[in-house]
This record gives sequence, structure tokens and C-alpha cells, in this order.
Amino acid sequence: MLTPRVSRAPRRKLISVAAISATLLSGTATAVVLAGPAAAGTPAAEAVAPAASSLVPAERLIVGYKSTAAEAKSNSAASADAEAKGREAGEDLDFQRRLGTGAALVDLGEKLSKAEVADVVAEYQQDPQVAYVVPDRLNKPLADPNDTEYSKQWDLFEATAGMRVPGAWSTATGSGVTVAVIDTGYVTHSDLAANIVAGYDFISDTAVSVDGNGRDSNPADPGDWYATDECGTGTGSSDSSWHGTHVAGTIAAVTNNSKGVAGIAYNAKISPLRVLGKCGGYDSDIIDAITWASGGTVSGVPANSNVAKVINMSLGGSGSCTSATQSAINAAVGRGTTVVVAAGNSNANAANYSPASCNNVISVAATNRSGSKASYSNYGSVVDIAAPGGQTSTGTANGILSTLNSGAQGPSTESYEYYQGTSMAAPHIAGLAALMKSASSSLTPAQIESAIKTSARALPGTCSGGCGAGLADATKTVQAVSGSGGSGGTTYTSTTAVSIPDAGSAVESPITVSGRTGNAPSALQVGVDITHTYRGDLVIDLVAPDGSTYRLKSSSSSDSADNVATTYTVNASSETANGTWKLRVQDVAAQDTGRINSWKLTF
Repeated sequence: MLTPRVSRAPRRKLISVAAISATLLSGTATAVVLAGPAAAGTPAAEAVAPAASSLVPAERLIVGYKSTAAEAKSNSAASADAEAKGREAGEDLDFQRRLGTGAALVDLGEKLSKAEVADVVAEYQQDPQVAYVVPDRLNKPLADPNDTEYSKQWDLFEATAGMRVPGAWSTATGSGVTVAVIDTGYVTHSDLAANIVAGYDFISDTAVSVDGNGRDSNPADPGDWYATDECGTGTGSSDSSWHGTHVAGTIAAVTNNSKGVAGIAYNAKISPLRVLGKCGGYDSDIIDAITWASGGTVSGVPANSNVAKVINMSLGGSGSCTSATQSAINAAVGRGTTVVVAAGNSNANAANYSPASCNNVISVAATNRSGSKASYSNYGSVVDIAAPGGQTSTGTANGILSTLNSGAQGPSTESYEYYQGTSMAAPHIAGLAALMKSASSSLTPAQIESAIKTSARALPGTCSGGCGAGLADATKTVQAVSGSGGSGGTTYTSTTAVSIPDAGSAVESPITVSGRTGNAPSALQVGVDITHTYRGDLVIDLVAPDGSTYRLKSSSSSDSADNVATTYTVNASSETANGTWKLRVQDVAAQDTGRINSWKLTF
């Protein structure tokens, strides 16, 4: 056990990201901006991030050691290594704690010049036992932002650019699924309270937490307001955003209670995890929240009794995804948790923002009420899907309405407000993921992402730069993964795995249907679950008992995504229902392999 450290005097100096960017991040800017609420009517792209050099106190690095290193497992070894590297660089380094991913959080001491910071980074980079070293960056919220207000929730039901949520509710409502909202915490609201379960306050820095203490089991949001230039010169002032509560309402506001708004997955539970406070929040706290939410262990934090199958992170900022954050996300996904993130509000390529650019996440762009990319939304090849994020510059009611609080600083009376932003788009997809997991509990994060993309519809409007697979369609997606197709008929399933050879002959998986009369329906549902590392190589056919074939999917060199998890509709009314049906799959190009996990027919 380590000897307790003597607490250092509070400091008000953030690592100058510019000082380490050249050495550490190849010149990538790392001032972290939230996808959080800008003033109503103002494009979120205009919500400028506070200068990195004048934010809240922090002088830390996140150091990931290779698994074979003693420092990867021993706190005393990591502490000794920090002291040794400090001596080499002529600085006072101090191991602070172990993150949930196993990385070490290292304090750099006070008043380091750019050259001194670079020397410290170089010491770690030259160590062959160090896998990565990244700054502990500051993050902020991403948004500009029977139920009596349901008629105002165009984002759920409008034909033009709504997400077509009501049609999914006959199949799933989110029951049995917990969604972790990693954000500003939760302020009490009667339209959410019944769906809130225990969370945690992960903010370790009291200057950020402004609740009088560090980490604890109370994720209550005391407000994140700040005075003029308190978060950096030129940042102005801001009232409290109650951002996490707005996000949570979109996902799981109580529904059919004759008040307020409807949540997308209104029978799901929300576990609020507080990581954002005054001026934002640090990567190190967010990393531990990701780890804990998904069932991982974080030193000093009790085990999570409400493990989340979906995580929503409507936060982020400039700079590509770091190894430290990626490691936490990979571990969470490995534990079976789907991670949904906001693409960002800078009207720029999301590849240059984190966690939007991380792998193994569903990165969400925002659309406006006409179905075009919202003016503020980030875009690009790392974006997976688009969802309603609103645009209040064209009218307040064109934003996203959800639960809030009227307090300008501390909590006051509960309220409902319109926000806009990719922070508002992301919880639409988190809510959809909860519906999917409720409909089919065995779905993996990869299958959830694949089904959302495959079932998306083309944007009703335009998106210059790329908005992923299109606009998410909740009804089609939930029907696809449940195999219901809206028919409510009898389902026949094959769960025998069949390997698909690379650039080889077609393989077949049979299902025998018996006990039916007459022909198959004109809307026969064919549910397919195929794992494959480049689905564009695949040709998929349904083979009827008499040998007739129905093409479900053709090969496409432009379809580079993984896996096929969707439901196809076939007019099989000319076919006798009884007999042996087959799913025929062929990989027609080289370099990728896969397997048929399962498939089903719903009559």
C-alpha cells in the first residue's frame, strides 16, 4: 500500500496543450470542447471553447504501460517510475491514481514551461514499457441547444425528419435496459425520477465539481454556471445548462403519465454519471466513468450494481481520440456495452474531434427539422448515423424539447426547454439502442451499430461532407432486430453457425417450416445476423423449398462496413409455406471472412 501523499496547495494552471502537442499529438489541437448547449438561436459552431491555458486547475498526464510492465499492475512501481522520470527531466512528478483502464494518472507539478513539459513527455516516450502518454484533457457538454408536450416532439414522429419512434413502441419500450448518461449529472425532475437509478459523481477536482467534495455516490448536478471569463479570457459567462438532465429526458422521460415529454426508451433506466462541472471535465474522470458504467472496476469506487448496456456521451472537443480514451471504450464494448457519442458542433470534420473519432463508438451527426445536416453539426467519414438535433436559429420550436431546470445557477423549479446540438442527436441513438437491446437482449454492440446503419433511410435533406448511413429509423431498426416486421406472426429460427469462406463457394443454412397451410405471405420477414469484416463482399439469397431464389443483398465495393444484422421483406406469396427454406451466402471477393450466426423467417 502506498503511503498517503501530502495534499498540494490548490493550483489554477492547466497544462498548455500547445506545449505538448508537437511532441505528443503531432500538432493536433487538444482544447476539448463539449457538444453542449449554446444559446438558443445561435449555431453551436459559434460556442467557442475556453482557451486551454486558462481553464480549471490541472497539470496531469495519462500514462498507459504495456501489460508486461510492472508499472501496469503496481501502484508503487508506477509511483517510483514517475519520480524517476521526474528526476531525469528535472521536475517533481507525482503518481496520483490508477484509472479504471489500468493507466496511471501523473501530476506534473507546478509552473512548467513548454520545454519542461516536452522533456517530461519525452522521458515517457523513450521508455519501451510505455504504450502511450496523453494529456488529461478538459471536456465540455455538446449541445446548442398522454404527455402534454408530446405534440412538440417533432423529432420523434414527424414524417419528414422525425426518427419514426412510435412504430417501435409496439415491439419494445426499453424494459430491462440501463443507459449510463456520462454528463453533468442529474437535477431532480418529476418527469424522469421514476426511471433514475443509482449513478456516481466521478469529478475528482473540487474546482470543477463545485459541490464541495470530490468523488462520491451522489451524481446530483449543482449547476455548471460560470462568471465572465472564469473559464478563460473571452469566454463570457453562462447560466447552468442542466445538460445531463436534458439528455436523460430524451432517452427515458416517463411516458403516458399525462405530463411533459415522452422518452424514446421510456421504460429504460438512466444511471447518471457526473463528469462535467464548471468549465468542463477531464478525460481521466470520463475514462473511469466509461469503465465503471460498463461493469469494470475503478479503484476506490464501489462495484456498479446498475451496469449499463448503453452509454451516452454528449460531450467532447477538438483533438483526435487518444489511446487512453480508446482503451476505455474498447474495454466497455468488450463487456457488451454500446457506446454512443456526439459528433460535435463545429461544422467541421468529426475526425478531428474526440470521442467522435474513436473506434468502436456510434458517432452521431445532427439533422434539422427539414432533414438536412444542422448548420453546426460536424460531419465526415467517422460519422456513423444522423439523428434529429434541432436548429433553433430557424425557430425555437425547431429545437429538441426535453426535461430541464429553471435555475440560472443552482437548482430551482423543474422545466422543459428546447436545445439544439449533436448532444441532442446522440441520445436519440442511445434511446434507440436501448429499444433494440430490450427487443433482443443478445445483440452485441457491433450488431446494434450495424442494424441502425442498415435500417437507416436517406436524409430527406442534404449533408455536405457525410452524415453516415443516413437518418436513423427507429421502427424499421427495432422490427429488424426483433424479427417482428410488424407482422406478429410465427417465427422459425436457425442458430447453427455456418462459416463463410473468403472468395469461395456459396454456403447455405436451412430452416424447415411445417404445420402451415397455403402459401408464404407477401411480406415474409427474413431476419439475418451475419458477422463479416467487409459486408460489401457478400451476396445473400433466400432459397424457397422449390429452389426459387430471392436476392436479398448484392455485393457492393462501396459498402465497407462490418456485419449484416437486419431484416429483409420478401414477396413469397407464390411459394408453398411448408418445406425447407435456405439462406444462401457467398463471399465474392478476397481478404475478408465471416459466418452466418443465425437467421429466421417470420410468417
